[in-house]
Amino acid sequence: MKLHELKPAKGATKNRKRKGRGVASGQGKTAGRGNKGQNARSGGGARPGFEGGQMPLHRRLPKRGFTNIFKKEMAVVNLKDLEGFDSGSVVDSATLVRNGLVKGRWDGVKLLGQGEIRVPLTVKLNAISRTAKDKIEAAGGSVEVI
Repeated sequence: MKLHELKPAKGATKNRKRKGRGVASGQGKTAGRGNKGQNARSGGGARPGFEGGQMPLHRRLPKRGFTNIFKKEMAVVNLKDLEGFDSGSVVDSATLVRNGLVKGRWDGVKLLGQGEIRVPLTVKLNAISRTAKDKIEAAGGSVEVI
């Protein structure tokens, strides 16, 4: 078999419906929309979620919870992600973005203590967990919360 001999299996493809192309096509005249009414009109049809005047589901359900509009969304980085940095290098949010460890828009970066670190680093981030701080200082590095 060659590439130019490939074709779909028998019955796998159908011709598309060419609506509104004459009565003999089987989809002519009203083009499958029926006669008159809201759905027969151009731009017709109810909006999403409309239930014909019945109270819609999204309004029948009770409201729950609370959204804090002042919440800070932090990007999370673990100690094991910092293995590739050289001894004595400064690790800040700009460095993490440059190395692809943090992507997208965040209010800050938090360092967590999962993994081990063997080289002394100077870490300057928005938030650092206690275990991460202890491990960095045990390796001879320093921590600064900005």
